[in-house]
Amino acid sequence: MSENSMLYEQFETEFGSLIKRSAQLETVYTDCRWAEGPVWFGDLNCLLWSDIPNDRILRYLPGGGVSEFRKPAGFTNGHTRDREGRLVSCSHGNRHVERTEADGTITTLATHCDGKRLNSPNDVVVKSDGTIWFTDPAYGIESDYEGHKSEMEQPGCHVYRIDTDGSVSRVVTDMDRPNGLAFSVDESILYVADSGLSHGPDRPHHIRQYKVGSNNTLSGGEVFAEINPGLPDGFRLDTNGNIWTSAGDGVHVYSPSGVLLGKIHTPKTVANLTFGGPKKNWLCMTATDSVHVLYTTSNGVQTP
Repeated sequence: MSENSMLYEQFETEFGSLIKRSAQLETVYTDCRWAEGPVWFGDLNCLLWSDIPNDRILRYLPGGGVSEFRKPAGFTNGHTRDREGRLVSCSHGNRHVERTEADGTITTLATHCDGKRLNSPNDVVVKSDGTIWFTDPAYGIESDYEGHKSEMEQPGCHVYRIDTDGSVSRVVTDMDRPNGLAFSVDESILYVADSGLSHGPDRPHHIRQYKVGSNNTLSGGEVFAEINPGLPDGFRLDTNGNIWTSAGDGVHVYSPSGVLLGKIHTPKTVANLTFGGPKKNWLCMTATDSVHVLYTTSNGVQTP
């Protein structure tokens, strides 16, 4: 069996139309302690990601190699871009959500809720109306490895929304360790990963789905898919609404109805991923100490 035939595992016919079987898994970097939070900047033709324990953000320029974008970086984890193209980041070390302005200055967006410090914001997305949604598990304050060991002030690990007036509110309060999150293509559903399995074998390892109503109210919360082996961390959607999620053995691809279409196996555990490249058809994966790129026949949903 060829190395490339072992890369893909197909369960449904549709999976074959999403990947290119001749495409090779390309490794662009291998010197991280824990790589996370990839985000593509198409206008700058580069990929940014966090190397959390090393407290830095790295930048990959295709054809130009890898360099440090920011160090120290506040032990940042997840990143996204807002509707103006600015970098929005979750900082474990500073226990806040921040935005990098066009001139390089950093604006703090959220630090507290109900007068108490956030735990350690983990992953973040921006809705088309300008609201910012983020998860706040406690990974960054449980030890000094990914932040600063501290006491939890919030009553639990929740999902939050920053409104355009700057107010911060809890929107999901019934999860164990909320982690990655993303909206459906039409923004009618918010998907949120629960990675509670990291703290015990009987805890959650699934993605849940919430209906987004008027005034950004959420309802539902049913399990969309249970990830096995491993747990879901970060994930992204393609333009057909399929979910590409990290898992213990690589990347799992699910249809919008929750059917597992296929898997992409990687040498090391994938923590997060995003689509990049000029046509948003490069699957960019942060995998333990490495960053991989895989050309696909799918196009990712990413803004701007």
